[in-house]
Amino acid sequence: MQNASLAARDAVRQLNISRIREVANAGMKRGDVVAFWFGEPDQVTPEFIRQAAVEALDAGETFYTENLGIPALREAIARYVSGLHRPVSLENIAVTNSGMSALMITTQALVGPGDRVVIVTPVWPNLVEIPKILGAQSVSFPLTFTAAGWKLDLDRLLEVLSPDTRAVYINSPNNPTGWTIDTESQKTILEHCRRHGIWLLADDAYERLFFGNDEGLAPSFLRIADSRDRLVSVNTFSKAWQMTGWRLGWMVVPEELASGVATLIEYNTSCVPGFVQRAGATAIEAGEDAVKDFNVRLKHARDFLLQRLMVLPGVEASPPDGAMYAFFRLAQARDSLAFCKQLVDSVGLGLAPGIAFGPEGEGFVRWCFAASEARLAAGIERLREALNSK
Repeated sequence: MQNASLAARDAVRQLNISRIREVANAGMKRGDVVAFWFGEPDQVTPEFIRQAAVEALDAGETFYTENLGIPALREAIARYVSGLHRPVSLENIAVTNSGMSALMITTQALVGPGDRVVIVTPVWPNLVEIPKILGAQSVSFPLTFTAAGWKLDLDRLLEVLSPDTRAVYINSPNNPTGWTIDTESQKTILEHCRRHGIWLLADDAYERLFFGNDEGLAPSFLRIADSRDRLVSVNTFSKAWQMTGWRLGWMVVPEELASGVATLIEYNTSCVPGFVQRAGATAIEAGEDAVKDFNVRLKHARDFLLQRLMVLPGVEASPPDGAMYAFFRLAQARDSLAFCKQLVDSVGLGLAPGIAFGPEGEGFVRWCFAASEARLAAGIERLREALNSK
């Protein structure tokens, strides 16, 4: 056995590495990079949220908590979801160490070796790779880029969602494209999943970062589903409440699934730190104005950036309906990974390569616009410099 491999098992070694990190890890060594590669704002978490964590720490909340989360936070999330969509109770809520962990735990609960999972892409790469860790088959279903933005071929998706499909994953508003599914399409997909017993995982991380209505609230499967549907909604405090570093998320699950989720949380992380949960409870109970203000800020930033991108040579883009990204095609980015690495080296600009989000993203780059106008303007000047030097 001395010559046995010390490497990870095949399914892990075959996972695609994050091309976003591949660009960022090199660029982080430089102090002069203007970076827009990660999906996070350039402002710290609001002070009232941070203060709640400080008070919880001062009160000595440093012990283990319940697997599914402290009741105060689960109840706050249940009230929040009920107010936005449809009535849910504490028994439907599971608190997790990040939305990313919620996606992993949901997949562990629902998917096994050989199962078929359909994912609408381009999408944040973790959604495609997570089922593979468990030995499942990831089937990408690509959106189509048009002059009017990204579009879903609904009829074709229904054909792909065959009866042998275990689950379909839909991220809307979408990272990286900003595409947002409409309510009628949601109803059609939900009925199809009901008919064939397909689980539906809704990645709702950006549901409050939507620019298509006065509410600033994207269409949700939760609003049209009932408690017996095979639906899991995954969410996070990272985006709307600007809490990326806190690693706090939640799931809305059918009550029958909750005990299995609790077991998986125990075997993954045991629980979320209590002081982090106190901050989350404060965010969701007292942070509505902060969320709305952030949405307005993002819409202005989107418009500011898109107006300046569209006049650059070789750029094809359309305003995203939601999320916090401009995902645009660039004539000089046919090899988007090489192009983004070159941007770091030549002009100190950090963008995410489109290939990171699937092969249909090749030729595109992603720009997170959750930043000040001054910072966005500085980035535009660096991109202009790079394009003019070609």
